Amino acid sequence: MENKKILKKQADTIRFLAADMVQRANSGHPGAPMGLADIVTILARHITHNPKNPKWLNRDRLVFSGGHASALVYSFLHLTGYDISIEDLKNFRQLGSKTPGHPEYGDVPGVEVTTGPLGQGISNAVGFAMATKYAATLLNTPKAEVITHKVYCLCGDGDLQEGISYEACSLAGHLSLDNLVVIYDSNAITIEGDTSIAWSEDVKQRFEAQGWEVSRIDGHDYDEINAVLEQSKEQTKPYLIIADTTIAKGACEMEGSHHAHGAPLGCEEIKNSKIKAGFDPEQSFSVDEDVRARFSCALEKGDLAEANWNALVKNSLSAEKKELLESLQKPDFSKIEWPNFESDVATRDSNGKILNAIAKAIPSFLGGSADLGPSNKSELNGMGDFPFGRNIHFGIREHAMGAIINAFALYGLFIPFGATFFIFSDYMKPSVRLAALMRLRNFYIWTHDSIGVGEDGPTHQPIEQLSQFRALPNFYVYRPCDGRENVKAWQKALSMQAPSAFVCSRQKLKALKDDRAFGDVENGGYLLKKRENATVTLMASGSEVYMALEVGCVLTKLGIITNIVSVPCFDLLVEQDKAYIDTIIDPSTKIFAIEASAGNEWYRFADEVIGMKRFGASAPAELLFEKFGLTSDAVTEKICSTLGVKYQKSSGAGCKC
Repeated sequence: MENKKILKKQADTIRFLAADMVQRANSGHPGAPMGLADIVTILARHITHNPKNPKWLNRDRLVFSGGHASALVYSFLHLTGYDISIEDLKNFRQLGSKTPGHPEYGDVPGVEVTTGPLGQGISNAVGFAMATKYAATLLNTPKAEVITHKVYCLCGDGDLQEGISYEACSLAGHLSLDNLVVIYDSNAITIEGDTSIAWSEDVKQRFEAQGWEVSRIDGHDYDEINAVLEQSKEQTKPYLIIADTTIAKGACEMEGSHHAHGAPLGCEEIKNSKIKAGFDPEQSFSVDEDVRARFSCALEKGDLAEANWNALVKNSLSAEKKELLESLQKPDFSKIEWPNFESDVATRDSNGKILNAIAKAIPSFLGGSADLGPSNKSELNGMGDFPFGRNIHFGIREHAMGAIINAFALYGLFIPFGATFFIFSDYMKPSVRLAALMRLRNFYIWTHDSIGVGEDGPTHQPIEQLSQFRALPNFYVYRPCDGRENVKAWQKALSMQAPSAFVCSRQKLKALKDDRAFGDVENGGYLLKKRENATVTLMASGSEVYMALEVGCVLTKLGIITNIVSVPCFDLLVEQDKAYIDTIIDPSTKIFAIEASAGNEWYRFADEVIGMKRFGASAPAELLFEKFGLTSDAVTEKICSTLGVKYQKSSGAGCKC
């Protein structure tokens, strides 16, 4: 180890950069960055990465789960040579800067994943470790081990209190992810005070029970930190390092205080702390050349490591493996042989066939279900189980599944999906939101989409979920009405750099003829049935599209000429220009939307929404649709009543759609 005075100077430089950033912004969290500075100083010597190429495939992944400690992240990235300048540090938390309040993937070079909501980052780290394991399974050979990197994660008390960390770390232990090292910043402080006010579990025993190796160190002792990081490289299990630290370490008066967690230290406190450490109290954002030189050795080390790796791939990797690597990095969707659907089928069944068609052609496509594979129809037939195959068994861990597939999507080789019942998408929402924020290309298979679930009752019948996810920016929800729409929905979704959900029925749906009048699925909505001189337009999605056709047929027979618009993706439809929307939804007509959901978003287009105004009930599906007025007769009667037209059930006799 180097002279400890030099190491302390490096750590203190990180501390005061972080404190200066928070003070200048008058906003942020100085305590955790100052407490972790010693660990990060030593960790910088152990991780292999290339600041000149943050996307190098075999780099160690470093995840800062406590996104509130972003001043630490940006200080580390700046010092090790990433494209983060002192001016960027000075613009901390300012509009349009490279240094936002929490680390954001895509906007900040070197940030592996957007973190902020506690527990997400440590769960992403599990996902990165899983992706690494499968990449190694696919690509490594005795002559060329091209995937050898580690996954490091810094987390805190809050991360481990969040339930998602239990889910993810349990799976990591089960899978013996020996490439995962988690450093737990155990400073025993939360916003409200000492962690003892709400938390008393033995973290060491908890992780040992989940199948982890655990060590405990003084998080400010450079020798202990270095030794445990060396030890972590030889483990056969995931490794938790409990680092006992002091929040705001190095602060003159506020060291150890929970008041240092989420507020600036104050100018006087920073000046006095700098004096105590031997720094110039009048200098802000100061980095001495000897400190910069020691951190920036990552540039030379990273360049050399990547050059050696490139030579290994070029000279030692077989032609077959090179071809596989290229296909993982650049999937060719034109190779997919899409299935045809001409008969009635539940869209969960058509979706299952589509998943298998994609997986057969695209080696990067993989995923699994939260213990609902047979019901979700999400199993990839004949493709094996993770880590040797492409079927991932997440167990009953929806929240962790969401965070894990985010990491798979970010890894650089994979296109992942995760499946569960639509009602349990609620458990996934925080991870899904972050996927949308990062514009990841991953996919969610959510089956059992409405009261059509039937006898399981209102606890399992989605009502508000469609509206919730349609309100999410950068996210696309597809609810196809049949297998044909399902195929086209996937074709569109794969062409986009954004996450998508496929909301599929349990019950069989009628197969419709592809006789569109105008537009297509790629537009989100299209004119399915056009009649001259129409006075009414019916809009619907999923299982209600065929009902809309039946209703339109009856209304037209009654003299109420009706057009039908299918809307498999509401989110795409709202992105269309006014000319397109006015072509498929004639603004001169009375517009009704029909959907077995809450559906308030339909008022963007519709004059009236016919849907669910309450929770469902436990009964066979056909009785539920009747009870809640979502049958052809009930909807026809409702529309006729609104229009002041008398309707009797026999009015539609003999109607053919």
